[in-house]
Amino acid sequence: MKISIERAALLDAISKAQSVVERRNTIPILANVLIEAEGSNVQFRATDLDIEVVDKAAAQVERAGATTVSAVMLHEIVRKLPDGALVSLSDDPAAGRLSVQAGRSNFNLATLPKEDFPVMASSEYSANFAAKAGELKRLFDKSKFAISTEETRYYLNGVYMHTATGEDGQVLRCVATDGHRLARIDTVLPEGAAGMPGVIVPRKTVNELRKLLDDDDAEIAVSVSETKVRFATPAVTLTSKVIDGTFPDYTRVIPMGNTRRLEVDAKEFAKAVDRVATVSSERSRAVKLSLDEDRLVLSVNAPDAGAAEEELAVAYGDEPLEIGFNAKYLQEIADQVDRENAVFLFNSSGDPTLMREGNDTSAVYVVMPMRV
Repeated sequence: MKISIERAALLDAISKAQSVVERRNTIPILANVLIEAEGSNVQFRATDLDIEVVDKAAAQVERAGATTVSAVMLHEIVRKLPDGALVSLSDDPAAGRLSVQAGRSNFNLATLPKEDFPVMASSEYSANFAAKAGELKRLFDKSKFAISTEETRYYLNGVYMHTATGEDGQVLRCVATDGHRLARIDTVLPEGAAGMPGVIVPRKTVNELRKLLDDDDAEIAVSVSETKVRFATPAVTLTSKVIDGTFPDYTRVIPMGNTRRLEVDAKEFAKAVDRVATVSSERSRAVKLSLDEDRLVLSVNAPDAGAAEEELAVAYGDEPLEIGFNAKYLQEIADQVDRENAVFLFNSSGDPTLMREGNDTSAVYVVMPMRV
C-alpha cells in the first residue's frame, strides 16, 4: 500500500477513528486502526468490539492495499505535522512497518497483519430512515446528562431510542434516566422509522455519535435492528451494539397531576443555584426552594461551611411551598433549556417535579426532590 493524502483530511479521519479505541486493552490489534486503500479513497476502521467507526477520505492511491497501525500513535504524529503538509503512507508487509513521511519528517511504525483485525459482522436492519443531524443532536444532547453511571443497572447506561405517541401523533423519542432524574425528548417521526424496535444506545456510542453531527442540515442515515444501530454520513459510518436489556416503563414516573406552576428565567435560575450551592457540602449538595407569590428564595444551609440565600423574581401564584433538590441535578436540567423561560410544575415537597421549556412539551424533564 502506498498513498498520499492531505494532512487535514487525514487528521479528521484518524481522529474520529482513534477516539473509539480503548486506551487499555489486552488485545493488541484493538489498539490499531485498519487502513484500506483502493481506487481514489482510503478507509480508516477502528473498533472496541462494541462500536465500529469507518471513515473515508479522498487520497492519491499509488498502490492499493491494507495494513493496521497504532491508532493513537498515528493520530499524535499527524496532529503534530504542519498545516497543509502532504502526508505519504507506505506499507512494507515483509518488515512489518508503515512509513509516514511529510516534508523532512519520517516515521516508521510497527504494523500488525490486517487479517487479524476484527470486522463487525453485518446485520439485517429492520428499520432504515434518514434524519437531520440537528434533530438527532437535539435528541441525544438533551437526554444524555440523565444517563446512569451505575454499572449494576446496566440497562440505564444509555439512551432509549424508540417510537412513541406524542401529543401531535407519532414521534421518535429518546429517554434517559438514572432513577433520580429523567429526560424525555421528542421529534417528528422520520419516514421509514415507524416499525423500528426500541433500542438502548450505550453512553460511549452517544458520545461518539456527537462527533458526526456537526452540520445541522446533514442527512444521517439511521439503521436499527434488535442488536445493533448504525448512523452513517457519506464519509463516516458508526455501528454499535445496543444494550441487551429492557428499559423500564418510564411513563409511570412522569407526573401528570402537578398543578403548582413556577415560571423562571432559565439562565438566571441556573446561575443562582450555582452560586448558593457553593457553600453546600459536596456529598449532598442540597438546595432548598421556598416559593411564595411571585417570589423564589434559594437557600443552602451547610453547618460545617456556612449558609447562602438568593431571591429571584418569578411567576408563581399558588400556595407557598418548600422543596429541596440536589443542586447538580437542578443545574443540569436548567442548562438544557434553549428558550428563555423554564416552567416547573410541582405537586408537593415529596413528589417528583416536572420541568419543561415554556409551553413546549417535546422536551420534558423530571427530578426527584430531596429532604432538606
